[in-house]
Amino acid sequence: MKRTLTLVALLACATPLLLAQMPANLYGRSATGTHGVVAAAKPDASQVGVNILKAGGNAVDAAIATGFALGVLEPNATGIGGGGFMIVRLANMKEAVVIDFREIAPKAATPDMYKLDAKGNVIDNATTVGGLASGTPGEVAGLLYAFEHYGSGKISRAQMLQPAIDWATKGYKCTANMSSYIKDHYDTIKKFPACAAIYLKDGLPIEPGETIKNPDLAKTLKLIAQKGKDAIYKGDIAERIAAEVQKEGGLITVEDLANYKIEIRKPVMGTYRGYTIMSVPPASSGGTHLVELLNILENYDMKSLGFGTPAHAHLWSEALKLVFADRAKYMADTAFVKVPLAGLTSKAYAKELTAKISMDKAMVSATAGDPSKYESGSTTSFSVMDSKGNMVAVTKTINDFFGSGVLVPGLGFIMNDEMDDFVPKPGSANSVQAGKRPLSSISPTLVLDPQGRSFLTVGSPGGPRIWPTVAQIISNIIDFGMPLQAAIDAPRYFQMASGNLNLEGRVSLNTFNKLGPLGHTMTTRDDWDLYFGGAQAVMFDYKTKTLVGAADPRRDGQAAGF
Repeated sequence: MKRTLTLVALLACATPLLLAQMPANLYGRSATGTHGVVAAAKPDASQVGVNILKAGGNAVDAAIATGFALGVLEPNATGIGGGGFMIVRLANMKEAVVIDFREIAPKAATPDMYKLDAKGNVIDNATTVGGLASGTPGEVAGLLYAFEHYGSGKISRAQMLQPAIDWATKGYKCTANMSSYIKDHYDTIKKFPACAAIYLKDGLPIEPGETIKNPDLAKTLKLIAQKGKDAIYKGDIAERIAAEVQKEGGLITVEDLANYKIEIRKPVMGTYRGYTIMSVPPASSGGTHLVELLNILENYDMKSLGFGTPAHAHLWSEALKLVFADRAKYMADTAFVKVPLAGLTSKAYAKELTAKISMDKAMVSATAGDPSKYESGSTTSFSVMDSKGNMVAVTKTINDFFGSGVLVPGLGFIMNDEMDDFVPKPGSANSVQAGKRPLSSISPTLVLDPQGRSFLTVGSPGGPRIWPTVAQIISNIIDFGMPLQAAIDAPRYFQMASGNLNLEGRVSLNTFNKLGPLGHTMTTRDDWDLYFGGAQAVMFDYKTKTLVGAADPRRDGQAAGF
């Protein structure tokens, strides 16, 4: 078990007053601005968004340009072959809108399409590697819908896409993190020649500092600039996507691509100590269970418990067990399964759950099993807010890093392995069905202050750790008064309905030692562990009338503003 007595380790058990006084940019990841701020997992992508704001665009224009740029700069996590969720609230909107561009199971998909061994494991990794792992992608449809319906109208589609085209053409320097991701997924990448041609050099992983270029992706982006979403969902590119996926054993057809539709949904709504929480509904479980979790915590005086104390960690663990038990029982695509959303997000129900928590003893388990184990943490999230109060949070993904590994030759983008987010056998609410969206934990979230003003936009990657991470950041800000960057930097916890309590390595030794006698079995992870996500957020500081952006040191993120 790794224990290092760093400044952050000391701060992990510091008083709320000291935490509130932490430097806002202790790790060089944050930025401020009076006109607009973008926080993304790549500094160059954040700057793309800021440049769109400088050109007269609004927060949505900036977000979509950032999103396409991330598909070039962070192709291991996101891109044209994937999907996601977005929540938008323009200053003149009474209610936020959720754009669901989640991937969809192909028409030929069936609940028993995957072969399982005697232990119930998928044979040949068919849900994660190769064509059978891919659902019909939704990214281009979702991003362009937002741009066309909520953008300022001052930025052309070509202008919005040009930065991504430029980065794909001239290339970018491989970071240490990116190089490590390539090495970790080397076996998948080398299996597919078109993918290996971009992300390997002489058959070996690209090293830090070397340049990654993707001229084929630049050509694809140019076609999107010219033709819009039809460039992907109809005609030559659609035929090439279907042909390559089918060649690798998959099911996607030209018809699946032509019939892909986004869904426009109402946000899941809640409150936390007078702040309004707005997040995404199913097929993401994230927003519903974010609200449910915060409703439980609202019954406790979190500030008195103290940040990072044994009681603080214990309460998070017990509350998460209860919420994950509900997730396992109820959650799926609401077009296929009835989900009691109103009940799950009610304050009264949270009080019932609170009564099950003992502060003196840990529950062994709140359920016998949990479908969340089928999710990957390899995603990206970004946040934008402008001076008018327009807010956007987007979380999008190709699922596992480098997705299914299938890269369509000549097009430059990797197909998702989102079918892995289904339960790979019949009988579950989240089993595979044709046209169904797999369950997700994606949770891009907007927060209004008690006066109803734009306050915070936040999201994170991390599979089932996503909404617990978002909840911890919100609590750090509201309960402990942390600056935004400190709220993101703070050590995190994660607990599913059963199993070990996961602690980031910077959680204090005192807390670790006192959790064992309460009945917790713990896993201590690295000090700064990607396992716990990579959050990006923007907050409006009404005292200084300044926008503040923050990005997670657990990835390559950095905010930018002007």
